[in-house]
Amino acid sequence: MTLPLMPKATAVWLVESTSLSFEQIAEFCGMHPLEVQGIADGEVAVGIVGLDPIASGQLTREEIVRVEGDRAARLQLAKSELPELQARAAKGANYTPVSKRQDRPHAIAWLLRHHPELADAQIRHLVGTTNATIQKIRDRSHPETPNLKPRDPVALGLSTQAQLDEAIEKAHRSAMRAKKEAERQARRAAKALAAAEAAKQADAAKAAAELDAATNDALAGTEAAAAPAAERTPEGQSQS
Repeated sequence: MTLPLMPKATAVWLVESTSLSFEQIAEFCGMHPLEVQGIADGEVAVGIVGLDPIASGQLTREEIVRVEGDRAARLQLAKSELPELQARAAKGANYTPVSKRQDRPHAIAWLLRHHPELADAQIRHLVGTTNATIQKIRDRSHPETPNLKPRDPVALGLSTQAQLDEAIEKAHRSAMRAKKEAERQARRAAKALAAAEAAKQADAAKAAAELDAATNDALAGTEAAAAPAAERTPEGQSQS
């Protein structure tokens, strides 16, 4: 069965916008029902923006209504005029046909808006662009800025859904690793601070003990010096 463009994003939209069952959505999007349930519970496809399959021409409102009224019915993908994208075997930046190169700024703007977690290198490989172009679109210095209309690179045919999903998941993993590393560094810093504070307190306690010992020694010396003088005074004789 041919899957819709951006199956996960389509599933997100169907979960949020229709009363279709998890099984109906799962079969249409090529997913497991439990994965669709995970989307509904907010545990799967976190950060993925829903794609309206009606607006993209993949479904009609009538088709959704038909299937909503019959749990045994299944969604039928509408005929699309977009050419099917072939999976790339080699890694590296996607090759962008000349006819589609004018669409790259719109795709970059979409990625920057909806997936800010993506690194520039990931965007560069997804749509076959350059770091300079990405930066110009980010700081709105690109010549096409007034005419930019953020559009999904998958819908534009600049990348595949699999490539986009892989990039998003990789970005999320990198963010999680960075978060865990920051937490480890914070724990190390807290431990070092606690050790320094304990050493400081130990030094202060040692200094106080030494001061007390020195004071006691001084008092003992004073008392020892006063004792012989008292012994030399005859009993019953006035010292005056």
